[in-house]
Amino acid sequence: MPLHSMVEFVTEHARALTDLSDRIWETPELGLHETRSSETLAAALEADGFAVERGVAGMPTAFVASFGAGAPVIALLGEFDALPGLSQTRGAVEPRPIVVNGPGHGCGHNLLGTAAAGAAMAVRDAIRRGEVRGTVRFYGCPAEETVVGKVFMVKAGLFRDVDCALTWHPGPVNRVMAEPHTALNSARFTFHGIPAHAATPEHGRSALDAVELMNVGANFLREHVPSSTRIHYVITDGGLAPNVVPPRAEVWYYVRAPRRAQVEEIYARLLDIARGACLMTGTTHEVRLVAGCYDTLQCRTVDDLLHATMESLGAPTFTSEEHAWARALQATFADGTLRKALDELRRRGTDLGQPGDPRATLIESILPNNAYDEPAGGSTDVGDVSYVVPTGEVRIVTAPVGMPGHSWQNCASVGSPIGRRGMLFAAQVLASAACALMGDPALLARAQDEHRRLTADRPYVSPVGDLDRPPVDL
Repeated sequence: MPLHSMVEFVTEHARALTDLSDRIWETPELGLHETRSSETLAAALEADGFAVERGVAGMPTAFVASFGAGAPVIALLGEFDALPGLSQTRGAVEPRPIVVNGPGHGCGHNLLGTAAAGAAMAVRDAIRRGEVRGTVRFYGCPAEETVVGKVFMVKAGLFRDVDCALTWHPGPVNRVMAEPHTALNSARFTFHGIPAHAATPEHGRSALDAVELMNVGANFLREHVPSSTRIHYVITDGGLAPNVVPPRAEVWYYVRAPRRAQVEEIYARLLDIARGACLMTGTTHEVRLVAGCYDTLQCRTVDDLLHATMESLGAPTFTSEEHAWARALQATFADGTLRKALDELRRRGTDLGQPGDPRATLIESILPNNAYDEPAGGSTDVGDVSYVVPTGEVRIVTAPVGMPGHSWQNCASVGSPIGRRGMLFAAQVLASAACALMGDPALLARAQDEHRRLTADRPYVSPVGDLDRPPVDL
């Protein structure tokens, strides 16, 4: 495994990778509209000798960049979409949007895509040097936040010849991502009524009433589903004026559960609730399934490789100035956030002391590779990839302990030197692990055998199989 050459390559190209990440951070774009971000990475890979196919799977910002020939084919997954409302000024430790209500990289995808691209370039260099043989492939995956990109890329058959996939995610820890992410359905419910003057409401039928009654029903449903289920919604259209009975109203739902089958069962009950809301209000409705994704499968063979790679490389360390800045950012967290994070780490075998302990600011070690049965709170379209090929994921420190996800604080951290340092380490880990898989047929065979066992009684059926195209209009 050419660990040294991977570290050396990333170190030599650190400035160029940092510039790529900064450019994406400075031009945040929402899912399926990441025109500049996608092209920034695609053009960099193309200039590095990769063959790039743009606009794949019906998504203008999705692309695949390939280098090499033949098997094995190792996929590196990259993301680059931002989140709404998280615009933030670089370096500030208070909420200071550049654009009020503008998008921002509150999940660190500016780092995620760049590190995976940098890893692909490093593996390309190893192929050119004759250190490994095969094909390295970077997947430019849009719209992870709405679990769209990889789901439709899998549906289009773009992973059909892949032997193994690797990815990472920014965060406050260095460890293998051992908790399974939850499966999810995303759907928009649009209700149609009859408009009328609010002073004579008997002539109207309120679509907003239907939305609110559906939400009441969904909230009562929560008592009768597994405790690990999550049901979220936002009203995207509640009418235009108080003195007009709303003829149209819309609510957008996410349904999450540890397994795909559970999501489908709960979603079917939600559909019944929507129908009931129509009966109670004399309205009609339509349902648009926007996207859906699977839970993630943990392949221990790949996880063990990623953990060993991180241990061999050693965790990044941070300067005293970076620690001080991180402590100032932690001071803006909601009361109890840091203590809760430290308690959770302690429960899983890592004691960093109490709030105020220097160890509780930026983690500078590799945490144990534990297998957790508890699902993670979030969902990701990496799950769909994990059901069709062996897949491994690591978390790398790009933010202080206790960092709330999808926050202005996280946006600030992933645009800072802390985030950049973690990004470069992630590129080294992914590149080194990819080369190990390419250079060790027995290791790759073990990963594939394990994956076949994991999926033997869980065949993959696309959760968006009935959709003709991705939701590029949203």
